[in-house]
Amino acid sequence: VQLQASGGGLVQAGGSLRLSCVASGTIFSLTDVGWYRQAPGKQRDLVATITTSGSTKYGDPVKGRFTASRDNAKNTLYLQMNSLKPDDTAVYYCNLISTRWPGRGVHWGQGTLVTVSS
Repeated sequence: VQLQASGGGLVQAGGSLRLSCVASGTIFSLTDVGWYRQAPGKQRDLVATITTSGSTKYGDPVKGRFTASRDNAKNTLYLQMNSLKPDDTAVYYCNLISTRWPGRGVHWGQGTLVTVSS
């Protein structure tokens, strides 16, 4: 399984970014997917997850500002980030969990850096 994340960059506080993550090597529609982030010197934290049925869960710091979505036809996971704050600065990782072959297991993308300036 390969996960290719993109869309990170530098943005001013209050701005928006959209991250994308394209998956290959698995049946994307049958996987749970999500986004996590890791700021310098901190642990990796949940941002959002989406199940195979489309149910979403968000970490408390991003509720109401971030929206995760998936396009199974494009094997792609998205994260729309609005009202960005300097505390959102982190490397964002996409995550995929498959309980069946091909690609059974937990997989991570390479990460994309989001920097929010004040």
